[in-house]
Amino acid sequence: MKRVLITGASSYVGNAFKQWIEAKYADDIQVNTVGMKKGEWKEKSFEGYDAILHAAGIAHVSTDKSMEDLYYEVNTDLTAEVAVKAKQDGVSQFLFLSSMIVYGDASNAQMITTDTEPKPTNFYGNSKLQAEKKLEALADESFRVANVRPPMIYGNGSKGNYIKLAGLARKVPIFPDYPNRRSMIHVDNLSEFLALLILHEDHGTFHPQNADYVCTSELVKTIGAVHGNHVRTTGLFNGVIGTLVDKNVTMNKLFGDFAYAKELSMYPHDYHVRDFFDSVVATERQE
Repeated sequence: MKRVLITGASSYVGNAFKQWIEAKYADDIQVNTVGMKKGEWKEKSFEGYDAILHAAGIAHVSTDKSMEDLYYEVNTDLTAEVAVKAKQDGVSQFLFLSSMIVYGDASNAQMITTDTEPKPTNFYGNSKLQAEKKLEALADESFRVANVRPPMIYGNGSKGNYIKLAGLARKVPIFPDYPNRRSMIHVDNLSEFLALLILHEDHGTFHPQNADYVCTSELVKTIGAVHGNHVRTTGLFNGVIGTLVDKNVTMNKLFGDFAYAKELSMYPHDYHVRDFFDSVVATERQE
């Protein structure tokens, strides 16, 4: 029985992972949580835990310069402090939820391969990357660090760009049929991946994603269909989109390529418990 402590009691991924473990791995993994905001984690002993899943952090991208110091305090410095305590208390594995954003965004990193170097374009991405570096400095044979860089996470109760797109998909009658490739990961696939990392005591840097890339137009059509909205697609605007996709922020977020090469996400154990269609249905019907 592996004992796992989730730091970040209110985090989306942390809560989803806890529910997944309790439903699927109750005989193999025991999960507890500890809050971060009021410093409860400092008073709690980490002794006896096999792994820490550090899910606490500021998860959204902000361009507000007044937020920059807070991002580094929470995403970088706090992560390192928790890891130091974990190592001192004898925890043998530390899992850190980093982000695909350490590579930048669709404007500067369309297809990420094993040769692509991290190049964050904002302080959110850089705060995650600097945390990874601090963790790597702490890692040794008795303290194994797993830096996990998921792409956009979606699922029951998720927030962010997926929800905005889903709201659009429920209403629009027509949408551009522009071909693009996006890496995404359903929260159940991510939870399964994290469970396997813990059970196999793996360490290193990981890039989990869904088995298939997502095309924005296909995503909109699928979400619409779940809600009974038959979205038609057209290539009429593709020329304009192609001209603007690398210049306009909104167009880039909607239609730019931003994906991990498949070989970057290879793992010895299959963690794809939901395919694309099933994941959308589960998300939209709140399963």
